[in-house]
Amino acid sequence: MALGSDFRRLWVAYGVSEIGTGIGFGALPLVAVLVLDVPEFQVSLLAALSGVAAAVLALPLGPWIEHRRKRPVMIGADLVRFVVVVSVPVAMLAGVVSYGQLCVVAVVQSAGTIAFSAASGAHLKALVGVADRATANGRFEATFWTAYSAGPAVGGALTSWFGVAWTITADAVSFLLSAVGVRSLRTPEPSPPVRETARPDITAGWRHIAGHRGLRALFVNSQVFGGSMMAASPLLTVLMLRDLGFAPWQYGIAWGVPCLGGVLGALLAGRLTSRYGQRSVLLVSGVGRAVWLWALAFMPAGVAGLVLITTVEFLALFGSGVFNPAFATYRMTETADGFLSRVIACWQITSRTVQPVCIALGGLLAAVTSLRTALLVCGLGVAPSSVLLPWRTSAEVPAR
Repeated sequence: MALGSDFRRLWVAYGVSEIGTGIGFGALPLVAVLVLDVPEFQVSLLAALSGVAAAVLALPLGPWIEHRRKRPVMIGADLVRFVVVVSVPVAMLAGVVSYGQLCVVAVVQSAGTIAFSAASGAHLKALVGVADRATANGRFEATFWTAYSAGPAVGGALTSWFGVAWTITADAVSFLLSAVGVRSLRTPEPSPPVRETARPDITAGWRHIAGHRGLRALFVNSQVFGGSMMAASPLLTVLMLRDLGFAPWQYGIAWGVPCLGGVLGALLAGRLTSRYGQRSVLLVSGVGRAVWLWALAFMPAGVAGLVLITTVEFLALFGSGVFNPAFATYRMTETADGFLSRVIACWQITSRTVQPVCIALGGLLAAVTSLRTALLVCGLGVAPSSVLLPWRTSAEVPAR
């Protein structure tokens, strides 16, 4: 595979940004708890608000990004995220940090992430040839899981040794370095597509997805899978730390070790695709990532429980590590030129709206029934996502 020097520069920029995000993972809630001492409801609201409000804010971004050169958008998104994130340690140093500022930072940072992803996905399609897309997406995916394997541990150590302000600063600087990396790309960027209408069409991405059988199936699959998995996450935290009495280090192992499954899956994705074909890999890994979660509703205490959750999460994340590059390549290939930024933006906007809702519903179900019942429902909700894969081939052209 002949991935050029510009791909490597983009890959390094992505890696630096993801490592910073991994280090800063959960830092804003830590400021809310450790510095501002806000109640639990406001901590949860911070997470939910950043998803839903950012989705609304990002709604017109897809059409706007589609018809502009992508590198300036990526650099701008990185610089905006740098400014808003670095404002938190600055405000802490001045003694004026507030809960309202944390909400604004969370929303703007999330909107910037949507904008960057929409632009970078379309740019990667132009930068990398068809034959190299699976390998390129696999490298990005492996980098993602590596960052989230090591990043939170490094961030925890930074917070323990130097304070949460330094952890957030490291996250902010990573965006600045990412912008420098994108700025260093040398290959001339192709001209953006010409706007079809005078007025931006904010629904074009969704209509494009709805008009393609395979993309439509994967879109629903991603919402069902992502919503159920995200709903289960806080429930598992409560089950492990409160009900089963796991130590914090055991909790860290249960989430850190399985991320290595994501790394392994992503590293193997390109080879598996070359040997078995993109479609087979997409379908098998899509099933493989979705059939395990229900078992965690029966997790016991002690070593047996730790082994169970580590094994289940490792298998699920290995499947995700294989699935996500295959999915990204499929979406990149099947989406018509001139629509990819809008499709990616609409995809992320929907996910960032659906997932907080599912988290809230999961908590409500646990309150009405029990923690284990809610976990079982989440697990049984993930499994049917396997049906919502592009099992049938389609040569149809999406609606424009």
